[in-house]
Amino acid sequence: MVAMASSLMNGERFVVVFFISQILFSTPFSLLYEAVSLTLLSLFALFVEIAVEFSSDSLSPFKSRPGASSGILLGAVTLPGLMVSRLIQLLRAVSLHEVGTKELEYLQLQYWATSASCFGVLVLLYIILCHQPNNNHSIYSQSNWSTKFSLISAALYAVMCCVCFATKLHNGSYTLLMLLWVLCHGLAAVKLIQHFLHTFPACASIGEALLVTTGLVVYFGDMFACTVAKVNEYLTSSENIFVQIVSKRSEISTIIQGMLLGLILFPLFFKLSLHIWELYTCSAQVEARENHEIGRTVIFYASLAFILILIIPLWMQFVQDFPVHPLIWYMPSFIIFIMPLFVLIILSDLEVEDFGYDRFSLIWELVEKSDMLC
Repeated sequence: MVAMASSLMNGERFVVVFFISQILFSTPFSLLYEAVSLTLLSLFALFVEIAVEFSSDSLSPFKSRPGASSGILLGAVTLPGLMVSRLIQLLRAVSLHEVGTKELEYLQLQYWATSASCFGVLVLLYIILCHQPNNNHSIYSQSNWSTKFSLISAALYAVMCCVCFATKLHNGSYTLLMLLWVLCHGLAAVKLIQHFLHTFPACASIGEALLVTTGLVVYFGDMFACTVAKVNEYLTSSENIFVQIVSKRSEISTIIQGMLLGLILFPLFFKLSLHIWELYTCSAQVEARENHEIGRTVIFYASLAFILILIIPLWMQFVQDFPVHPLIWYMPSFIIFIMPLFVLIILSDLEVEDFGYDRFSLIWELVEKSDMLC
């Protein structure tokens, strides 16, 4: 019995339990719903992780990294725990009138979206475990207590979420919209982690994939909410739900999200451009293989430049209203790195020695002057 207890509570789980206990001990009564939901999430994640370890055929549909621990508990409670910690700090700042209540309300919405993403993935893992063909010796096959525990955990979590929004928003349509928003995060996380583990097999553990999936879902959800709020602000004069929940954003957060948006849009734009180019070349005449590869390379760099230099700065300026347009940020780099390239092309057709200059000294002088202009 002692050996079994020691195997259930290893070093990683002890650190996670200590981390969550410190957060819950510091949580004020005004964050009671968030504390209870974090406790339910931690218990359910611990249960799923132990079930995965004792299962004879552990999550065979997911090809996780072999030889690594599942890390489900750590991956499930990391981001929600950090969100609750941030809520505690922000609540103290609100009491000192350092920040407004809108920032606190929007962070609470982000917490519920984060925890719903983690809880949705845990439910998916439990369903997969229950439908494994060789689970006769698992910890949940001997009785139906595990099913009751899972249903009670999911029901209590849903009740906590509904009661939290209902008591703080006092608006039926607003509450339903926020619940739908949280539910969409959970469904998106379930879909994304399946795509992630099937696209990159044996590259990450379940916990690592869960952590990455939750972060991406919450980040893109925040980007979508901010974009919708700005679109509504430009189209109408009245504030809708999204305008009310999106708080003031930091410039660093907008820049990071803009770069992430560019990384997502670049493959789509590149594939579309490449498809259009291939249709055009096939309709004309068949080119040589070398010209075909050169064309693909040109389209690749042109698409990358289009996304990085045009799309990302336009989106960042649209959602943030920077004092200096992000397009201006590229001008010094453009002058420093692109200007010498054009100079080399020009000098390749000119004999600059006839004008009393050495070729490389002229290039260096032009680079220094362009740097001074920046």
